[in-house]
Amino acid sequence: MKKIWFLSASFLLFLAAACQEEEVPNSAGDWLIPQSEIRDGGPGKDGIPSIDRPNFISLSEVDFLEEEDLVIAVKYGTEIRAYSHVILDWHEIVNDQKDDLALSINYCPLTGTAIGWNRMINGQITEFGVSGLLYNTNLIPYDRATDSNWSQMRLDCVEGELQGTKAALHPVVETSWKTLKALYPDTKMLSLNTGFNRSYGRYPYGDYKTSSQLLFPVSNSDDRIFAKERVLGIITETATKVYQFDQFPAGTGILEDQVGDQEIVIFGSQANNFMVAFQRETTEGVSIDFESLSEDSEAVAIDQEGNRWNIFGEAISGPRAGAQLKFTRSYIGYFFSWAAFYPELEIY
Repeated sequence: MKKIWFLSASFLLFLAAACQEEEVPNSAGDWLIPQSEIRDGGPGKDGIPSIDRPNFISLSEVDFLEEEDLVIAVKYGTEIRAYSHVILDWHEIVNDQKDDLALSINYCPLTGTAIGWNRMINGQITEFGVSGLLYNTNLIPYDRATDSNWSQMRLDCVEGELQGTKAALHPVVETSWKTLKALYPDTKMLSLNTGFNRSYGRYPYGDYKTSSQLLFPVSNSDDRIFAKERVLGIITETATKVYQFDQFPAGTGILEDQVGDQEIVIFGSQANNFMVAFQRETTEGVSIDFESLSEDSEAVAIDQEGNRWNIFGEAISGPRAGAQLKFTRSYIGYFFSWAAFYPELEIY
C-alpha cells in the first residue's frame, strides 16, 4: 500500500516557521550568501532523494499525466527526454546521462524553477543531491564529489571546495504534456519506476502554487506582478529581465528585445505554455531576423531566409539547416523568486 505524503498548506506554514530557527549545517563555513538567510528546509540532507538511475518509457506508455501537467524537455544529441513535475515535486533532482552528456535536472517546487546543469566539473562527472537547505526559499543542491553547496537560482557554488564555480547550463524547455507530445511524439518520459514509493500525482504542498503566501522569508519582495506568476527570466552580465506569458496572447509569438548587451529573441505561446529565449546570433556569429510564426509540426518560427526553427533554437530546414542559436542564461520561475535574487529586475 502506498504511503500518502501530502501535507496541508497550514501544516507546511507551521513546519516552515519551526525550521526557520534551526541552526544551519556547516554554519562555520565561508558562504557567498548571507548565512543568516539560509534556512533548514526540514527533511535534511538527502531527505528528499534524488533520482540517480532514471528509467524512461515511450509517450504511448504514459498514463499518469493530465494534458496541462508541466514537463521539462531536454535534448541529448538527437534524443529528447522529459521529466514531469509530477515526479520532480517529490525528488527535485534527476542525475541523468546519455553517451558523454551527463546532466543534473534540478527543480525547486518552492520557486517553480527547473534548470539543467552539466555534471562534468573540472574533468570529473559528479552527482548532485538535495542538501535540505534553502536560500530565498530556493533549492541549495550539493555535489557529491566535493560536498560543496550550490545555489540553484544564482547558478553557482556558494560554499565548499568549488566555491565561485559557475554552473554550466544546458538548455531545457518547460511546457505542458499536451504540447510536448504534439511537438515530439518520440520523446522518452521519465517513468514512475523511480525506485521510491511516493504518491505521484498528489501535489505535496497544498495550495502553495495559487496562494500568495511563502513558506520561508525572502530578502527582497516586489508586488509589481503576482508572487506565484510563472515568468521567463533572462540573466546577462549587466541586466536581468522577466517576461510574462500574456505577452503572447494569440498562438505562438516572437518577441525581440535587448537584455544588457545581448540581443535576444523569445519564442512563446500562452496557449501552448512555453517561452524559450535565445540570442539572435547563431553559434557561427550570424545574426538572424525572424519574420513570421510557424504552426506546422516541429517548427515554431521562420526567419528572413525561410529557415524554420524549433523550440530548441535549431534550424530544422532551409539554407541554414543544422544551425543553432546561441543559448541564454534563462529559465522559468515564480516572479517572487526572481525579485528575491535579482532586486534590480526589469519587467518587459
